[in-house]
Amino acid sequence: MSELETRWHDLGEFIREQRRVGHLSLRKLSEMAGISNPYLSQIERGLRKPSAEILQQIARALEISSETLYVRAGILEAREGDTDLVTEIRRDPWINEEQKKTLVQIYESFRAERRAAGFDADVIPNAAHAAALAALRETDEAAERRTSGDPESEALAGR
Repeated sequence: MSELETRWHDLGEFIREQRRVGHLSLRKLSEMAGISNPYLSQIERGLRKPSAEILQQIARALEISSETLYVRAGILEAREGDTDLVTEIRRDPWINEEQKKTLVQIYESFRAERRAAGFDADVIPNAAHAAALAALRETDEAAERRTSGDPESEALAGR
């Protein structure tokens, strides 16, 4: 198997694993991504080379970054250096200090679990990063609801 074939095969395995982690059937993910069931199956088996647009649709459906799939497909080069997610969490003006502390603790616990399981952050995308970003999005949505004047959100926020 050539290096390119190996890359497409690995990309397909990664997509399949992310689909399973998300508890999605092949049919459900294909519907969510707007592609045919057989085409997604072929991508997962490394038989098809999806375009950047298709990868973006799959990433959106899996709720992971398109960049992750682009790097795995060889469309983009991996970023040099590690983004400091903890600093970004602490700088976020939309969440309070308690929420920031909680997110950092969750993020660090995910990273510790990955390290303990023997995962290499240079080889395998950091699932904790994606989970922390998803948690940040949820927090942003909650902050938006608080500022919307919704009485239930106001009550939950203690106002």
